[in-house]
Amino acid sequence: MKELPNPTFAFAPPTFPKGLFRRSQAASPIILAPAPAPSPKPERGALVVTWAKHADEVRAAQRLRFNVFANEMGARLDTTQAGLDIDLFDNYCEHLLVRDEATQEVVGTYRLLTPVQARRVGSTYSDLEFDLTRLRGLRERMVELGRSCVHPDYRHGGVIMALWGALAEFMVRNQLDTMIGCASIPMLHNGIISGDVAASIWSQLKETHLAPIELHVRPRLPLPVERLDCTLAVEPPALIKGYLRLGAKVLGAPAWDPDFNTADLPMMMRINELPLRYRKHFLGV
Repeated sequence: MKELPNPTFAFAPPTFPKGLFRRSQAASPIILAPAPAPSPKPERGALVVTWAKHADEVRAAQRLRFNVFANEMGARLDTTQAGLDIDLFDNYCEHLLVRDEATQEVVGTYRLLTPVQARRVGSTYSDLEFDLTRLRGLRERMVELGRSCVHPDYRHGGVIMALWGALAEFMVRNQLDTMIGCASIPMLHNGIISGDVAASIWSQLKETHLAPIELHVRPRLPLPVERLDCTLAVEPPALIKGYLRLGAKVLGAPAWDPDFNTADLPMMMRINELPLRYRKHFLGV
């Protein structure tokens, strides 16, 4: 197997609270007991959480991303290899994978861009969509999360909980305290591409979860919310609702990503703002 070409971030050994994870005897990955699903398939195994160490493992994550973003959501991806979602940030990121232990299929993934690697590549992905000038004082301990993706057969919560547990451990162990990223709202609604849903969600969240003004960012290609219907009674996507439960804040108005058919909300989570029950769940403190 080909080793990743870039020097990866120095990971500290993970320690998790008793009962949440167990370890494999062979390669010592992190394993989460499988969460109940509405119609579980008997051949499914435990969910194994690992960090990609080889290029072929990153390719497996990129294949899942392509299947979800392009085949399922209709995104137009500018990729260098057919069937894979690849961009210029991938070689600088750490890739977190969730596999089904029985099939070894990658069923969930996140990628992380650390402060050191962000300096190497010259920016974060979020910088391409937003002016992040007001966050400059946070960059030394700020990680960017991106390309969150779960296989459609595993969207029962267990995969995301497994990913978040590993992310929280990573942040604390490496003395990083801030996570940012673009949280996407699909523009396709009832078969029609429209920004009304995104505009309505933004209208709700700016009243309840907006960050202080000193942390606000500006979209480079704003969603024209002033020309859209902001009054729809709709809920945010499940992932955004999950972020909000973890104490995340919205940093400003959404950007429009025409290639992905999404409106992207800039969001921030900080480890010291995790609600107590989630600190205990993910960190045991």
